[in-house]
Amino acid sequence: MRQLTGGLLLAAFLTACKTSAPVVQQQAPPQPVILTLGNKSFTTDDFFQSFTKNQLSADSAQRTDVKSYLDLYTNLKLKVLAAEAEGRDTTEAFREEMQTYRKQLSQSYLTDKVLVEQLATEAYERMQEEINASHILIPVVEDAAPADTLAAYQAVQSLRTRAVAGEDFAKLAREYSKDPSTAPAGGGLGFFTAFSVVYPFETAAYATPVGGVSAPVRTRFGYHLIKVNDRRPSRGKVRVAHILVRLSPSADEAGQRAAQARIDTAYNRLQQGESFETICREVSDDVTSKSNGGLLPFFETGRQVPAFEEAAFALTTPGSYSKPVRTNYGWHIIKLIERRSIEPYTELAPALRQRVTTDTRAEVLRQASVQKLTKEYAVQENKPVVDAVLTKADSSLLRGQWRYTEPLDPTLEAKPLLTVTNKTYTVNDFFAYVRQRQQPARRDNRIATDAPAVGVPTVAMRRLFDRFIGDQLMAAEEANLEKKYPEFRALLNEIRDGVLLSQVMEQNVWERSMADSTGQRQYYEQHKAKYRFPERAVATVIVAQNDDLLKQTQEMLTGRPPYQLRRSAADLTFDKNRTGLTSQQRESLFDVLVAMVRNPNYIVEVSGSHDATERDSVSTGRIRAVVNYLQQNGISLTRITEKDYQGMRPGIKDAAAQRRVTFQYLTSSKADIAKVINSRQPQATEEAVSITEGTFADGGNPYLDGMDWKVGTTTIKRNGKSVAVTITRIEPARAKTFDEARGAVINDYQSVLEQQWLAQLRQKYPTKINEEEIRKLAK
Repeated sequence: MRQLTGGLLLAAFLTACKTSAPVVQQQAPPQPVILTLGNKSFTTDDFFQSFTKNQLSADSAQRTDVKSYLDLYTNLKLKVLAAEAEGRDTTEAFREEMQTYRKQLSQSYLTDKVLVEQLATEAYERMQEEINASHILIPVVEDAAPADTLAAYQAVQSLRTRAVAGEDFAKLAREYSKDPSTAPAGGGLGFFTAFSVVYPFETAAYATPVGGVSAPVRTRFGYHLIKVNDRRPSRGKVRVAHILVRLSPSADEAGQRAAQARIDTAYNRLQQGESFETICREVSDDVTSKSNGGLLPFFETGRQVPAFEEAAFALTTPGSYSKPVRTNYGWHIIKLIERRSIEPYTELAPALRQRVTTDTRAEVLRQASVQKLTKEYAVQENKPVVDAVLTKADSSLLRGQWRYTEPLDPTLEAKPLLTVTNKTYTVNDFFAYVRQRQQPARRDNRIATDAPAVGVPTVAMRRLFDRFIGDQLMAAEEANLEKKYPEFRALLNEIRDGVLLSQVMEQNVWERSMADSTGQRQYYEQHKAKYRFPERAVATVIVAQNDDLLKQTQEMLTGRPPYQLRRSAADLTFDKNRTGLTSQQRESLFDVLVAMVRNPNYIVEVSGSHDATERDSVSTGRIRAVVNYLQQNGISLTRITEKDYQGMRPGIKDAAAQRRVTFQYLTSSKADIAKVINSRQPQATEEAVSITEGTFADGGNPYLDGMDWKVGTTTIKRNGKSVAVTITRIEPARAKTFDEARGAVINDYQSVLEQQWLAQLRQKYPTKINEEEIRKLAK
């Protein structure tokens, strides 16, 4: 209802991803004016740029001509002038909103989209394969002295020489690696895939053949040697639920026995047929998942600890669960919910592009941008002042606790430190940056205020200074986007106009039309003749590929809903006098649960019986066990019907066949009938059957058009298809009531209010059109 004229704001935002080549600014002669509103002029270039971007009108697929678009453009600019006259473009809220839009829009101009695409494609290719590797870590901090960095490199290079010469890599890892989590196991990392480890490590691993040892690889942790042990195709993703009994790595023997006893008891309860979800809620120590049955998000190889992953991926049947599995978190029982293969690149690409800009690849993107900008913008360091600044670093900087007092000493206070293009940054600017960006020391992923200072303070300060330079280059580029990219400037102006337009339309049209119920009613009474229903047929149309499928569909649709589907689930057979569910029966019931979840209009009939030697209550108990399982897993009782034979099923003599619970699906939706029939035609290139129901006027359905409408069913052949049209009633033409017409009335009333407002604006801002410029554009 609240449409922006000409779709200007929407089109502006949709084109935000495009960038054009930078344009060198030159002194140009005055541009010709195509439109003047009051004292405000609009150039031919601005108009034509807007026209070419928005030449599809808001309500038509036909291209709008120049003169027609000029009316839309003029109306837009009149409304924007009204907003400016009210001072809407000067409010703090408006400035903040525009700053947000500008920041979002600028990101596509500040990031190398070609490189983003390359990294996303590379990641997808790597996701097709999983790598099993071991590593040796020789740590060296990011801010180490050059001599320490060289010593670490030489140490890891020496180890590589020994490994390549044939020494056992695992033995070397146990003896020399400083990674406490992997060194005791010979450096083994298990299998991983893209995004599982930091990008430099990942790149080296994928570039190394099986059995090979990589060259030294530098990450923020130090230098690594990587040995690739194996490769395998991707196993895709799994979604599981789990029951966790937490166990501290430092637990004593009694604590370990108690934890194992708890998980064994939970497993035995599962074996006895109790619900996984119920046991999880009662037993699991994972407070984030226990309330939803232990459900975890989808994950791929390398996202969980190895023991948990191996147990999860070993499960093949949805609903099956593992024996208790020990990890460093404790004991788990894992239930498989769903397995998925990797989606096609076309589906994953948007998520991958986002992911490569937020993981450790983001630094690659940043460095590429900074390197490019260094060639475009003049950067000049004040070297004597820089040297003096570096000496102000001390060990507190390595702990993230560096402070400074103002005013600084006279040799540094407000002294120029750096010039990027024509903007100068002082020592004070940089010290404020350091104070904000310094990183506190961490121990076990926690801030450690008592951590020892590791590294060289001047190296850390220089690293922050280099980062500062890069940030100022990015800031200079962002501030210069309007000058470099005319499209960015035009786009930002259109967004600005769109925001102002929305505000004044809200006040002058939308809000008024919605609140003025008296005006709505008056407009309806004055134009009642235009709000009418034509003659309409309430009908169901079945289109089938042949007569047999049409007949089958009609048979399934006999009577009133719910309709019985020719679809059922596997029967559950019980041992004599048993009513509880076994784990195998729960696996079978999982299929019923999935069908009910995926088809919200389904109803399931649960039927139970017993053999001649069992009591009547046995069949009731079997039905209740099944219904309880479905209800506990989110299926409403309104979607379950029960049928208790309280004895033997007619015509069945086998006693075992009487000890069953069976299932029959029904549906309240005719569309489900078509779904079931279509699912039985796997080789069909098009739908075997379609069912359409509704209230149709002439022209509303091709199979009703041209028919002699009458209540009943008419069977026809059309385009090689068998068609049945069932008309249940015919609604005669009549006037719409006010309530029925209210939506259309409000739309029309809005148009009236808008035209009245525009007429006032045209009086306030006299319109002058340069017809000569219009003729030039129209050619």
